[in-house]
Amino acid sequence: MCGIVGIVGRSDVNLQLYDALTLLQHRGQDAAGIVTCDRDRLNQQKATGLVRDVFRARHMERLKGNFGIGHVRYPTAGGSGPALAQPFYVNSPYGIAMAHNGNLTNKDQVMEEIYQQDLRHISTDSDSEVLLNVFAHELLEQRKLQPKAEDIFTAMRAVHKRVRGGYACVALIVGYGIVAFRDPNGIRPLVYGKRETEQGTEYMVASESVALNVAGYTLVRDVAPGEAIYIERDGTVHAEQCAEKPSLNPCIFEHVYFARPDSIMDGVSVHKSRLRQGEHLAEKILRERPDHDIDVVIPIPDSARVSGQTVAHRLGVKFREGMVKNRYIGRTFIMPGQKQRKKSVRQKLNAIELEFRGKNVLLVDDSIVRGTTCKQIIQMAREAGAAKVYFASAAPAVKYPNVYGIDMPSAEELVAHDRTTEEVCSEIGADWLIYQDLEDLVECSAEGNDKIERFDCSVFDGNYVTGDVDEAYLENLHAQRNDVAKSKKTSQG
Repeated sequence: MCGIVGIVGRSDVNLQLYDALTLLQHRGQDAAGIVTCDRDRLNQQKATGLVRDVFRARHMERLKGNFGIGHVRYPTAGGSGPALAQPFYVNSPYGIAMAHNGNLTNKDQVMEEIYQQDLRHISTDSDSEVLLNVFAHELLEQRKLQPKAEDIFTAMRAVHKRVRGGYACVALIVGYGIVAFRDPNGIRPLVYGKRETEQGTEYMVASESVALNVAGYTLVRDVAPGEAIYIERDGTVHAEQCAEKPSLNPCIFEHVYFARPDSIMDGVSVHKSRLRQGEHLAEKILRERPDHDIDVVIPIPDSARVSGQTVAHRLGVKFREGMVKNRYIGRTFIMPGQKQRKKSVRQKLNAIELEFRGKNVLLVDDSIVRGTTCKQIIQMAREAGAAKVYFASAAPAVKYPNVYGIDMPSAEELVAHDRTTEEVCSEIGADWLIYQDLEDLVECSAEGNDKIERFDCSVFDGNYVTGDVDEAYLENLHAQRNDVAKSKKTSQG
């Protein structure tokens, strides 16, 4: 899960890109980067760290150009470090920079093809660099001195045939414009919009609509699965479907955790979907615990706040903000390494004793992944004097790895893998635990767009929409990306 943005404007777009990346910071906190094009000159700044730390005034001054792309990184494939900060760049053909959100499931196979058939070199283990080189090779195959829209779309059709997985990308072609495209299953999100200025129309593509809204852009629509949109530097827009059998299967975890509530994804309001999550969760509590003795509902900030409010209203009990969040600590879910996550939870959240002392508390969270965070929060609630601590998850039990760009690579590191609800309850230390039903979660997210064929719910049900993920793949993924493997990569890097 990363954040990407691309803008074609009528004047320098550096500040717009910076602001958009700041709004997408929740999608990645490991590294950030911006590439702009000024006539035929490429300008770049990228490094590890938050947006506010990567870009200083001196950097912004040299990021000239009326079109550019940006990226905030969250490490899934590969490790962490300056070499993996995006956008990536290749100089042939034309000069292409690319920012990518997602993960390729056939990366190893494609890397071999790139080396043996395309005669290109990959300098990192990032699948983003793989995707960039495939696109660059297929565009080079068009053998055009000056690429036209049809050349770009022909290259994109070849890209979709070669790579599999979840990907949403923006690519900058030096001197020509920006290409935005989405995988044929529409797993990772991508939207585009426009705004009118005195100089003419400007265009933005981004991972979430909130980046458009705040900058004054009007959301036109989502980029369709398999579609490519080419926006020339003068603002001319071309769009074409480039996949043979596209279908809309977006990642449902965007609605659970990743996306901001003020975003619209595939025509569905994230805020409304989380309201509905709370309604369904409350109904399940009433079914299974009709004689509950809950005194107060307390959400785990921030993404569980909306569903927590709805749960409290439906149950007819008090809703209180009992956890204070330190907003200078990053999202613990995307912290690399278990020790780092454990340390960050205590730094990030603190309980207000007044709201816990002597009460039967229902804690509501968006999901339970590794169990690290909720276990510590339950302990904090007890230390604050709670008489009983119940726990409700607005999502079903996370039992399977994610292979499309979310850092859930190892089943053994998921607390619900091969455990019953009762066993998870015991593991995290709650008095009782309740999960959202998957059918209800799907209903919460599907309402509002009947074109969604199905959601990628693989972390809950183990069904991978690309159809190419088997046990051997998952075992290899575990060996490469469990916490121990990641810590070794980090120390070596």
